[in-house]
Amino acid sequence: MSWRWTLGATGAALFFFYCIEYLDTLPVSNADAALLSTRQPALVGRAITHILRGRTDRAVLAALLAVLALSLMWIVAASLGRLATVCVLFSYFRREVALAPAEASGPQESRPIRALIGLNFLRVALVLSVILAFGGAAILVSFLSTKADPRAGLGVILFLPIAGLICVVGWALNWWLAVAGIFAVRDGEGALASIAAAVTFCQAHCGSVFAVSIWTSLAHLVALSIAMSAVAFPLALAQVVPARLVIAGIILGTLAYLMIVDWLYMARLAGYVCIMEMPPAFAATPPLPPALLRGNIAEVETSIDRSEPILSDLPNLAVET
Repeated sequence: MSWRWTLGATGAALFFFYCIEYLDTLPVSNADAALLSTRQPALVGRAITHILRGRTDRAVLAALLAVLALSLMWIVAASLGRLATVCVLFSYFRREVALAPAEASGPQESRPIRALIGLNFLRVALVLSVILAFGGAAILVSFLSTKADPRAGLGVILFLPIAGLICVVGWALNWWLAVAGIFAVRDGEGALASIAAAVTFCQAHCGSVFAVSIWTSLAHLVALSIAMSAVAFPLALAQVVPARLVIAGIILGTLAYLMIVDWLYMARLAGYVCIMEMPPAFAATPPLPPALLRGNIAEVETSIDRSEPILSDLPNLAVET
């Protein structure tokens, strides 16, 4: 999962230099500097509004270009990373479970990078759709509150369930697309066929897939709670500890959390691959003996001689005989 760290570092560096370059282009007059030095919220806000006037369009355009470039980079990097990761997982389980060559169904030699790129493009489009859905929900709810009859509380109450529904639907679709990437590598088929294979797989192994997903999600939640506590601890000591130590503690806690999350993500992928590669004989329940199926327990063969005196309930019977 080194591509995630590389892409994250690239995005963070791009955002940092973007902020520096954008702030460097903002003109600050002497009047604006005087208003900023007063530290009064109203005067500082007026100065910031005057400084940003006429510069927002350029900032938005630069941000859109940066997001577009990062999205394209993520699509390519995620496709190559998923291909390498899933191939290694399939090879590992094939070697450990020792499937027969006739039972093995992948990964194919076709290098299905095109299908992975298509699936990751759909994931990026899904993120954009979720953002647009949030904006549409906010606009729709805003019609409930007017200047003549302001009802901001009602708008918030209605927006929260809509936002929750959007998040759940977006998360579910993103999960389907992520699982479909495994079948794109295994079967070497297109994006739509991989999505159909993922749906069939989840229907056939609903309980196992749910168990893997829920346990890794609970572990992720525990890791998030610990990380939030680890980050909050240095912030609580900000008045006593130097600022550099506080920033270092926050960075270390965040990096540790990201490492654990990457490991859990790999564990979830490994669980899905294990379910796919598990031979049917291992998952099948052993059949009952025919005698038990007929209800005649007396016909069950046994190696115990019930006429043996030592098995009797009478004391000293074995000694007397």
